[in-house]
Amino acid sequence: MKSKFEKKTALVTGTAGFIGFYIARKLLSKGWKIIGIDSMSEYYDVLLKRRRESILLQSPNYKSVHAKLEDKDVILDLLSNEKPDLVIHLAAQAGVRYSIENPRIYLESNVSGTFELLEAARAYPPTHLLIASTSSAYGASDKMPYKEIDNSDHQISLYAATKKSIENISHSYSHLFGLPTTIFRFFTVYGPWGRPDMALFKFTKSILQNEKIDVYNYGKMKRDFTYIDDLVESVFRLIDCIPETKNEKNKEFAKFDSISSVAPYRIVNIGNSKPIELMQFIRTIEKFVGKKAKLNMMPLQAGDITATYADNKLLEKLTGYTPKTTVDIGIKKFVDWYRNYYQL
Repeated sequence: MKSKFEKKTALVTGTAGFIGFYIARKLLSKGWKIIGIDSMSEYYDVLLKRRRESILLQSPNYKSVHAKLEDKDVILDLLSNEKPDLVIHLAAQAGVRYSIENPRIYLESNVSGTFELLEAARAYPPTHLLIASTSSAYGASDKMPYKEIDNSDHQISLYAATKKSIENISHSYSHLFGLPTTIFRFFTVYGPWGRPDMALFKFTKSILQNEKIDVYNYGKMKRDFTYIDDLVESVFRLIDCIPETKNEKNKEFAKFDSISSVAPYRIVNIGNSKPIELMQFIRTIEKFVGKKAKLNMMPLQAGDITATYADNKLLEKLTGYTPKTTVDIGIKKFVDWYRNYYQL
């Protein structure tokens, strides 16, 4: 299928981050020119971010900008000068637990940063604006699997609340200014080059160092773990799925399509659609690390949800693709990368 983008210039936010790095690398491999922006925050190891960025900088089609989105006019100047026809917004302050310790940074980075991006997109509209959200936006809902058309009004962490706020603000801009916008809700993404604050990274490190790992809710949790390559392929295919106004002609599709009735705006889940018990996840890490974990069983932590489960019907209908990597394959690839990266 021929791409709807002739110029093939994209602005990607958060390109030194885990997901942003992979998305930018994928686009570069497909001949896109990328303007990448990242604040290089110290939330976790900046060296890891620099090493990701150094790989992207090997391409002559990659331009790096170090700046905060929430700083007024930074993103406006970039869109004014570069006029990208695609914008993928991945930059955010992540982490459910850290949002309890440092809530202000979530409002500044997630809400204010996205507001500045939307103001810039209003002035210099891209052909398609794609914005990352989270499965945490489903909040306290116990209706499984999570469907994009389901109500999601009861977020239980500030991180999730800022992401849901971003969804709502983006919808208003899509409606008011005709910005074609796709929101994707990610489900527990993991893989090589991942974030050190995420479970797989922390568990692998602790097991190798003979340290205890914290197991919340006494292990009675399920997550819809999504391997990074599957997520990247899903996002890449969604680039050409530019939302238009609601079409009621295909009534079967309309039953599960989250397209807005008043805006070119859609929400899409990206998950593996196969929830895994936390203890099974830990046993799989043990298998590939080659050591038993020392478990520190703990109660459920504030802001955490006990299970996530993506309905992928909309993603499959739009792109013909659904994530399929098993945790056995994904965890092995991560552990192999971890040993190589840290020369173990």
